[in-house]
Amino acid sequence: MGLKREIQMGMQFTTSKRFNGHAGLPKLLVQQLALIALIFLGGLPTFAQVNPYLARPGERPISVRIATCAVSGGFAHLYTALENSLFDKYGFKMEHVFIRGSRPALAALMADEIQFLYCAADATLPSLAAGTDVRLVAAPLVKLPYVLVTRKGIRRMEDLKGKALGVARAGDLSDRLSRAMVKRFNVPDVVMRPIGGSQNERYQAMVANLVQGVVITPPIDVRAKNDGYNVLYRLIEMDIPFIYSSLHANSRTVRDRPEVVQRMVAAFAEAIHYVDKNPGKTKSAIASIMRTKDEEALQVSYNVYTKDIVDRRMIVPAQAVTDSLDLYRSLGMPVKRKAEDIFDNSFVNHLEQSGFQKELWSR
Repeated sequence: MGLKREIQMGMQFTTSKRFNGHAGLPKLLVQQLALIALIFLGGLPTFAQVNPYLARPGERPISVRIATCAVSGGFAHLYTALENSLFDKYGFKMEHVFIRGSRPALAALMADEIQFLYCAADATLPSLAAGTDVRLVAAPLVKLPYVLVTRKGIRRMEDLKGKALGVARAGDLSDRLSRAMVKRFNVPDVVMRPIGGSQNERYQAMVANLVQGVVITPPIDVRAKNDGYNVLYRLIEMDIPFIYSSLHANSRTVRDRPEVVQRMVAAFAEAIHYVDKNPGKTKSAIASIMRTKDEEALQVSYNVYTKDIVDRRMIVPAQAVTDSLDLYRSLGMPVKRKAEDIFDNSFVNHLEQSGFQKELWSR
């Protein structure tokens, strides 16, 4: 007897009078068996059947290069999706490249050397505001994950007076965040010292006492704590406008290949769900990229980037973009584009309207 026939007979069996009362199977179990049978027999749609963004059978894969502009636990959703081949069913043949710094990464995106960029929007927004024709099409992470770590003798913000904080370069994200933090606590005579390099390299500059503090992201804060340094302040408490890890596409792609952008946005939405349901696989992906086996560091990264600052809807917050442009104007930075020309929420909105998000999170 075939499996389909067995299930049909099982449905008839479990819905008979004998099993509708106390003498038979529990009612909930009967309902669960019936639901499984309906799905198998095609009576109810599976998630794959209601997902309009999947590749069509026999469709040739689309080759896509996606870049990240740093090595960070903040890109956990991308790392996990790549390691577990989540993009395949959306019709993508993915290649991940690393391009250090937001400006070179944006230049590569404009030249179509890469087709998507996953980077902190607050790092790219100054260039986008100044005229770089790129749009934010999804924002999975929308709060500040950064923390200030300092040398052992600096235990209060006031102790930073006359000291130096390490930044990548003048005017970049690390510099702006460090200045905003110092201003918030009104600490005088703090020097912003350009160090360049990655967060790890800036952390090593603090270890060598070239600077006395640095703003970094998890899991480096766990490393700092284990090394005996102070985790002095978590910048999420500043409650300032911020958009972190975001999906970027150039405006030409948004205009000419919207179906590709839509599929990519849908794939990221499923990555958020997958990461939420698979902490072990997520921590494994972070461990591979960050080259760490520290379980505490991996757990902190998982908690921060997949729970604390994630937005399942991935909506680019319009007010945060507007507030950022206002901040740039006040600092004398060039602003040539309107806020509404910098982001496009139509793709994430389509996920809601199609029922994709509701069906995804009901699983």
